[in-house]
Amino acid sequence: MNDLIPQIRNAVRALIVKDRHVLLLKKDGYSCGGVRYALPGGGQDAGEALTETLQRECMEEIDTEVEIGDLIAVADFLKQRESEPSTRRHVMEFLFLCSVDNDYTPRNGSHPDKHQMDVVWMPIEKIGELQLFPQYLAECIPQFDAPNRQAYLGLFHDNGFKD
Repeated sequence: MNDLIPQIRNAVRALIVKDRHVLLLKKDGYSCGGVRYALPGGGQDAGEALTETLQRECMEEIDTEVEIGDLIAVADFLKQRESEPSTRRHVMEFLFLCSVDNDYTPRNGSHPDKHQMDVVWMPIEKIGELQLFPQYLAECIPQFDAPNRQAYLGLFHDNGFKD
């Protein structure tokens, strides 16, 4: 693992579910091609609480404040970075169950992600058919309300595989 950057980065993600649909960022323009989907969220800044990070990221990406509910999952993620030479970053991801106002209409925020094209509601049953980033979310999202789900998901690599 000599390509691993030594600092661990914390990140948060908002799982927003309404009428069995998940709010996702639609992204394009990657060097590997194709459309990817992601949950709203991003990296924690120094001195910022995870909930503050989540609110800031949701305003930037989906143009709304969220009501933050339970922390439902934590995962270690080894993220491949587009750098030369190629490196990976260890990211601790915290997934919170969130909600938005009933009248919220999906839209990009004032500072969307670099590859973000749109914000969409996607039926939960279609999650397995999508190219998600990170890919481990394809297993996690449909089970968000399972009574016996594990909170710690384990260590995942950029390809979605678990150690």
